[in-house]
Amino acid sequence: MDTINSFKGYGKVDELEQQAFKKKTRKRLIIISISAVLLIALIVGVVAGTVIHRKNKSGSDDVPATSNSPAAAIKSVCSVTQYPDSCYSSLDSSNSTDPERIFLFSLTVVQESLQRVSNFTDEYVNKTDDPVVKEALNVCATVLDDAVASLNDSISSMQNVEGKLIPENSIIEDLKTWLSTVITYQETCFDALYETNATFVEDVKFLMKNSTEYASNSLAIVSKLVSLLGDFKFPIHRRRLLGFPEWVSAGDRRLLQQTNPKPDVTVAKDGSGDVTSLKAAVAKIPKKSKTRFVIYVKAGIYVEKVELANTYTNVMIYGDGMNLSIISGSMNFVDGTPTFSTATVGVAGSGFIARDIGFMNTAGAAKHQAVAFRSASDQSVYYRCSFNAFQDTLYTLSNRQFYRECNIIGTIDFIFGNSAVVFQNCNIFPRQPMPNQFVTLTAQGKTDPNQNTGISIQRCTMSPFDKLTASAYLGRPWKDYSTTIVMQTNIGGFLSPLGWSPWVQNVVPPSTIFYAEFQNTGPGSSTKGRVKWAGYNPSLTAAQAAKYNVQSFIKGGSWLPATTVTFDST
Repeated sequence: MDTINSFKGYGKVDELEQQAFKKKTRKRLIIISISAVLLIALIVGVVAGTVIHRKNKSGSDDVPATSNSPAAAIKSVCSVTQYPDSCYSSLDSSNSTDPERIFLFSLTVVQESLQRVSNFTDEYVNKTDDPVVKEALNVCATVLDDAVASLNDSISSMQNVEGKLIPENSIIEDLKTWLSTVITYQETCFDALYETNATFVEDVKFLMKNSTEYASNSLAIVSKLVSLLGDFKFPIHRRRLLGFPEWVSAGDRRLLQQTNPKPDVTVAKDGSGDVTSLKAAVAKIPKKSKTRFVIYVKAGIYVEKVELANTYTNVMIYGDGMNLSIISGSMNFVDGTPTFSTATVGVAGSGFIARDIGFMNTAGAAKHQAVAFRSASDQSVYYRCSFNAFQDTLYTLSNRQFYRECNIIGTIDFIFGNSAVVFQNCNIFPRQPMPNQFVTLTAQGKTDPNQNTGISIQRCTMSPFDKLTASAYLGRPWKDYSTTIVMQTNIGGFLSPLGWSPWVQNVVPPSTIFYAEFQNTGPGSSTKGRVKWAGYNPSLTAAQAAKYNVQSFIKGGSWLPATTVTFDST
């Protein structure tokens, strides 16, 4: 049994694991245009003016300070990365002064490095007889395959849209999201191996060193473009839009608002529909669909495990109510399944929508990690849904996600992952854990300072699901750059005055985390007794908080409106 002092979660803790990897491609994947070329060219000019003339410490390998030389252009681009040496050495052969070509070449470098290591699982699966470790290797195989496919689509997209004018901010944000996801997937592989105590984890990390550094370098180049151009200003008290973020299309909005959207497939246990299980309905979904495919799940409890791979795009699943149509499972870590694979339902295809349906994992507290729902779907929406389990209820793995009027119930780290996610007007219900355990609502997994990821909880309500006597905290920092913000939320009296917990008891988290609160209410909202961490801000300004609303954080103004799901843009 885990105690407060010994509990370490589900293998998410290890100071060495700092690369990440997950990629779920959107069909429009990395869309680059002439506008992006101009942006990158502008930044290279800015960086070149301040960096190009700097000498290396040794002084022996100085790059000529000729602004139009390939070496100078590459060095100026690489100066903004976390790994400038690997950046310069990997891009040197591009032999180009064109910023667009340098950036495109950096993506091919990531792609090739991932392709070289993507089949490592075939070798390592023969090095162990442990079925749990073998399953962890299967997780690695899944996420690495997704990453390779994603980068292939990204590069192809960049090459095919030349000459098309696309808003620069949209392009940059897409790039940041998808490259952040690539890093997250690599970290997901490491996490799966760590939690199963695989003896060869460090060997795998060394094997993937180049791919993790190259992905980080490409992300840094894109991220610095935006930061050097200046932050976009979105005041938190702007007008409130009673709709979903702008990236939700008009057609999807109608589907979310209609009482009974016309389904392509109806699921009914009693045989009154087209199929009797959600898994059977998923089998009918066309691959890489550009149009919305709608599945209606009639009232009932469906005990099954369902996976929607990244080839299942633009899928909508709706039911008769979050407490009436329920997909239930019980896979868990104690019985030998890695956290990633315990999910009752897992989705990866972009544009996923769920409405009026519940997802459960009934394994219970004693089974530790047992995920009800795992999402890696970019620009996905969850409206009036419930997520009910104990430890690790909702795995918001990667990409941009939005939750509205949902119920999330759990014990330890029950909202976790490394997506860019906003929860609005949701009910967050901590429940009683096992004896000697404490409750943590969130565990955010940002590993790279340039990732545009984090958990934003806005205008929600936090109150106990049952008689909660254990100590409870808003969250704990899972990784070195963990980012979590709670704002304009009603917090019940169940919360410990400290507010937040370290990942490891009595170990102060690094100053690189970003944890914050803004304009919360309720008996648990006072920040007077909060932790004194360098990375915690008990009182954000309105301008600081505005960076984590729907409009700014997940760029919801560009894609949510199409879903018709209500959202507050500020």
